[in-house]
Amino acid sequence: MNSVTKLFLLLLFFSATVLAQEQTKWRGPNASGIYPDKGLLKEWPANGPEVIWSTTELGEGHSSPVFSNGNIYLSGMEGDKGYIYILNMQGKLQDKFEYGDEFSESYPGARSTPTIVGDLLYIMNGFGVVSCFELATKKEKWTKDLLNDFDGSNLKWGITESLVVDGDKIYCTPGGKNYNVVALNRFDGSLIWSCKGEGELSAYCTPLLVEQGRTKLLVTHTASHVIGINRETGVLLWSHSQPNKWSVHANTPVYGDGAIYYLSGYGKGGGRLNLNSDGTGITSKWFNEKADNRIGGAVYIDGFLYSTGDNFRESFCIDGSTGEIKWSSKDVGKGVTIAADGMLIFYTERGELALVEATPNGFNLKGKTKVTLGTAQHWAHPVINNGILYVRHGNALIAYKIS
Repeated sequence: MNSVTKLFLLLLFFSATVLAQEQTKWRGPNASGIYPDKGLLKEWPANGPEVIWSTTELGEGHSSPVFSNGNIYLSGMEGDKGYIYILNMQGKLQDKFEYGDEFSESYPGARSTPTIVGDLLYIMNGFGVVSCFELATKKEKWTKDLLNDFDGSNLKWGITESLVVDGDKIYCTPGGKNYNVVALNRFDGSLIWSCKGEGELSAYCTPLLVEQGRTKLLVTHTASHVIGINRETGVLLWSHSQPNKWSVHANTPVYGDGAIYYLSGYGKGGGRLNLNSDGTGITSKWFNEKADNRIGGAVYIDGFLYSTGDNFRESFCIDGSTGEIKWSSKDVGKGVTIAADGMLIFYTERGELALVEATPNGFNLKGKTKVTLGTAQHWAHPVINNGILYVRHGNALIAYKIS
């Protein structure tokens, strides 16, 4: 074997290893709600996009599907137990395994979307128990009870945070006075650092990883604040007061053009925080009470923020620089917002799917349909993967051809 062949094989092995270790993320590759797919439909047929397949074997839940190792993974609940469901790309159930108790009180069902890195799967239940499983064996590798181990308390509607992996660390928000946010070793669950934050309860929020200058930040909401933590050291760098009626801040913050955008429901609204050059400080740029999405997220595209309201029950476009609303529409009400290939996809609490151009120049509806399969609330965040839109509604997963 000559040296060129050896080098080629080494590079091939390295590339395969890196791809195998790439983590899944809630809300897409950059956790931004924006998916990289191209060549998508710019207008849907009158009856909506074609349904390729659907299944109703998933148990109850509000989490999203993730894609890894050639399979689809979801969390769900049967009885009072949580399960991971493994489907092939044709929607056929291949396997499932139990990960423990799940939240069966108000709005029952699995909350946390699983995170997969290589052959390890991480999941947190509604009671704050984090578990790591080996997918090859379906055996539990380690587990950590955040509330008992780190002096946290559960929330009225159960913990909903999806776990974020960063190298050898995995981040969690127990919401304790001293152990407010923690970084655990993702291979054995041991504590790497803890941050006191503002010493308040967690707030249903999945954190965001941001790099500003030379600083690596973890940005999240707790009960009454948006906080920025140095994710290498666990030091709290800044916080911004943002309370609301029920201390629900389920939206992952949005990063764009050196700024953090936050949205909070119940009419509280949201705004923009300018980061300084190294991310260690913030300046509030604007606040708009109509930017009050509660659990459906937002996307930031070419300087504009797109989302839907909670008390302000309209879809809208906001100028990211000024906070001015460029357009709003009652044609699409409150719900989830994702985007790809210059188009917005809204999934409303009424079960509507809508396709809208991502432009500040006006609301241009390009298609609408109704999700009729599934159970309970229309809250799960849809996912786009290889030109297919996946919508989870309770016990159902529906695959739509949108390319």
